[in-house]
Amino acid sequence: MKKTIHKANTRGFADFGWLHSHHTFSFSSYYNPNRMQFGALRVLNDDIVQPAMGFGAHGHENMEIVSIPIIGELAHKDSMGTAKVIYPGEVQIMSAGTGLRHSEFNNSETNIVNFLQIWVLPKERGIKPRYDQKEFLVSDRMNTFQTVVSPEKDSNALWINQDSYFSLANLEKGKSIDYKIKQAGNGAYLFLIDGSVLVDGETFEKRDGVGIAETDSFSITANENAEILLIEVPMI
Repeated sequence: MKKTIHKANTRGFADFGWLHSHHTFSFSSYYNPNRMQFGALRVLNDDIVQPAMGFGAHGHENMEIVSIPIIGELAHKDSMGTAKVIYPGEVQIMSAGTGLRHSEFNNSETNIVNFLQIWVLPKERGIKPRYDQKEFLVSDRMNTFQTVVSPEKDSNALWINQDSYFSLANLEKGKSIDYKIKQAGNGAYLFLIDGSVLVDGETFEKRDGVGIAETDSFSITANENAEILLIEVPMI
């Protein structure tokens, strides 16, 4: 097993007043040549947006973009005519493909929104832009992995244009679960949303990340109640 460790306090950080953003990988003004991506996982941003503030309309192309709200409400509009609000428990995905524009704003006048925005390099370039979002029951991820993003179009998860899987788990203190790599040669990036876990003898705390490659499976044990995001990607 090969591990690439990114402790929470080593992430890039940007403070714009209305936005506090931590960057696991190089992004915008944060550049670290040793932290460009993990396989096809290119961006993992942990964003806090102040009430009624947000990102104005801006463009993307040839990228798979996944947003996962942790706290608060995220309002989304795009050039495809989509106008939605995303809540905790929901996951959003966009295939930017040939190009789209979108905006993201805190839907609340009084409370912050904290969400993860994740970019994955696409399997096929130049596809028609696409949007989807879905609610997933938290009860279905207690002490087990719940797949929320998948390349399998007939699954219950959101479809992604890449051989990539996103899984969420809420692990109770003292419980262990195994993760088995779904496609041979893929790696998995564990991002700890909350809590504390043990992976291969090493402890990870809230907002730590670890990329795991060159293995078929690994085990995670909760030192305390933990919220886990696992992103499996090709190691391109």
